[in-house]
Amino acid sequence: MLFGCNSIGNVNISDLESLQLKTSFMDLDENNLDLSVFNEGKVVISYWATWCAPCIKEMPSMKRAEEILKDYGYTFLLVSDETISKISNFKSEMNFEFNFLKSNKSFETIGVYAMPTSYIFNENGEIVETIVGVVEWDSEEILNKLKTL
Repeated sequence: MLFGCNSIGNVNISDLESLQLKTSFMDLDENNLDLSVFNEGKVVISYWATWCAPCIKEMPSMKRAEEILKDYGYTFLLVSDETISKISNFKSEMNFEFNFLKSNKSFETIGVYAMPTSYIFNENGEIVETIVGVVEWDSEEILNKLKTL
């Protein structure tokens, strides 16, 4: 067996756990959030910014989808690399009720180069879908796809 500088040996980790190793997340109350609390369900992590018009455009349909998919075990997390103050002000001004998080690393360092970018994780923490760009989250096509993942 060969080991490199970043090797963790023979340990298998999920994509969600791998993401947690690349960056840390904080909620809007500045509490660190461990993504492992979501290991039992499906997770949608959407990377966005307060200045990103396409990101903002898809938020109402994402909120509707979040409500519809609640019974399917989905949690939606909206992650920005902007300041907590900027994210909080956006939340108040736009009146969006999401699980907003701050990534403590820039998007580029975790491999996100376009916004919005969303990753869908299954119950095992594996990425099962990547969506780059705006989506009508509450469309029949997307809802049916997410229900069957």
